[in-house]
Amino acid sequence: MLSNFRRFIHSKFGALFALLFLGVIAAAFIMGDISSGKFGSSLGGGGETVAKAGGTRLTLTQFQERVQRVFENARRGTPGLQISEFLAQGAASQIYDQLVAAMTLKEYAKDQDVHISKRLVDAQIAQIPAFQDAAGNFSQENFRQLLLRERITEQALREDITREILERQMLAPLGLGVKLSDSIILPYASLLLEARQGTIAAIPAMAFKDIKDPSDAQLAGYYRENAARFTIPEQRRIRYAVIDGERFTQAAQPTEAEIAAAYNQNKASYAAKESRSFEQLILPTEAAAKAIAAEVKGGKSLAAAAQGAGLEASTLTDQSRESLAASSSAAVANAGFAAKQGELAGPIRGSLGWVILRVSSVKTIPARALSAVRDEIAATLRSQKQKRLLSEFTGKVEDQIADGGSFEEVVKDNGLKLETTPFLLANSKQVEDQAYQPSADVVPLLAPVFQMSQDDDAQLIPIKPDQRYALAAPAEIRAAAPPPLEKVKPLVVAQYKLTQGSAKAKALAEQIRAKVAKGMKLADAVSQAGVALPAPQTVGGRRADIMREGQRPPAEVAILFSMAANSVKTLPIGQDRGYFVVQLNGIKHGDAGGQTALLNQVRSQLSDVVGQEYAQQFERAVEKQLGVTRNPSAVADVQRALASTNGGAQ
Repeated sequence: MLSNFRRFIHSKFGALFALLFLGVIAAAFIMGDISSGKFGSSLGGGGETVAKAGGTRLTLTQFQERVQRVFENARRGTPGLQISEFLAQGAASQIYDQLVAAMTLKEYAKDQDVHISKRLVDAQIAQIPAFQDAAGNFSQENFRQLLLRERITEQALREDITREILERQMLAPLGLGVKLSDSIILPYASLLLEARQGTIAAIPAMAFKDIKDPSDAQLAGYYRENAARFTIPEQRRIRYAVIDGERFTQAAQPTEAEIAAAYNQNKASYAAKESRSFEQLILPTEAAAKAIAAEVKGGKSLAAAAQGAGLEASTLTDQSRESLAASSSAAVANAGFAAKQGELAGPIRGSLGWVILRVSSVKTIPARALSAVRDEIAATLRSQKQKRLLSEFTGKVEDQIADGGSFEEVVKDNGLKLETTPFLLANSKQVEDQAYQPSADVVPLLAPVFQMSQDDDAQLIPIKPDQRYALAAPAEIRAAAPPPLEKVKPLVVAQYKLTQGSAKAKALAEQIRAKVAKGMKLADAVSQAGVALPAPQTVGGRRADIMREGQRPPAEVAILFSMAANSVKTLPIGQDRGYFVVQLNGIKHGDAGGQTALLNQVRSQLSDVVGQEYAQQFERAVEKQLGVTRNPSAVADVQRALASTNGGAQ
């Protein structure tokens, strides 16, 4: 089975130095919400110009800051991500194209007198989940804290949202109404039904046992050339001081006078209450209502009488007098609450017609004296006062920081306890101690503190909103870098030998491929290799099944669908783990003719793709019309700068 085959390839040596693979960077760099890197510094400002459209320019500084911010946010979701991996996927180039496109559309909109109102931008801001509280309402406090944490000004945020709205308004309509004919859709739909069968042989790097340990000079040279793959991601020590609402427990205790006042202010909520459930029937005329009422008084149920008239009674559950009056009328409510359980009330004139009610149940809640609810009121007042005192205290701390107070001064002045973590990775792990587990207070601090620079002011970070906060800042930052060779020498030796084994695997794979191309069976070529190799495996299936639900099949399987009939190819396993030899044995063509559901599904998907292509062509046309200029070296310059500042290697 292929699963057994792959398990052999993914053995401990194959996985030991596996690099984290960053998938293709999608176009969501700017279109996601702020917590995933949506916004950055606005266009314009100082620095070398790397693109210009009309009166707007993109500087090298802004471009580099945007790529850096996207990288930092990508690393939040993928701790340990290296800048070299990030840039290798074309991230900088895609971000550059998006920034230039946004700048171009902004200038084009200005030429066409297209403007975005402040109210529309406000509405977009209010809808961003990161700015909302637990109830889903816009929170000015969340808004302020998040902008502070992300080091973004409100003006820059508004400019980015304005550009995003412009893009939606100007580009989205270009793809509307795209309808592709069956003649265009059929070949693509039929490809999904195509089935292919092939044989795959693996030549693992581990199979070569004759590789000698490297000399010290060879090992040192190899380590220098491959420093990026051994690089330890950035580490930080975090200094923090916890502010817990419990410190205000005593001060928040309500007095007896406060409890009594709260009781008197809400006396209505503690008074005796009565709620009722009803069967209700509404009729258009008084005569019809009286006729139904007579049948009920004669022994029929209201439901049966209503059904006999071709109607249906409704149910009103747990109604107060006030709620019934609001939904019908005061007269209906008074009549309903005057009747006894089981009795009929009405007909009474209501807002929608003549109402008949039958009281199906009565619930009475007795009045509650102050003594009965004292503890309940006290707990509520205590919680409210504790939150208020905590808010006032944290506000004072923030003011001290804003006024230039140092971390140590603020901690000392407010009687807080200063704590410092060991060096941690962004994923909370510690390089020197794999068993280390951060405290519950530290975990919420990691993401915001890893976004701060060494010189940034300390930030107040919620651990548990309205209950527990921490004043936090980086204590020390250790840039991403490979460790001293002496510390990881056994691992580097193992990787060196794996790399040498992979080179031998490549040469052997080419020999096997050549033999198979001349007519030898793949199994025979493998058995004659002179090295103990796993037996070839037969794989295959329909394209639609292998790629079901958008899942990417293994590369050695996916390549079958790009090969010519009866051909054979070699393919690296990846991460110096060896090579595959892949032979395509057969193709069974699909035919989607008559499969309406599949055709419509493919039509919808391709229509979206064509719509996006229209938008891209429009952007290029506008860019040409406006005479937008680009600096061809901009991407390379930013990649070099970021690789240097983030401790990576190109």
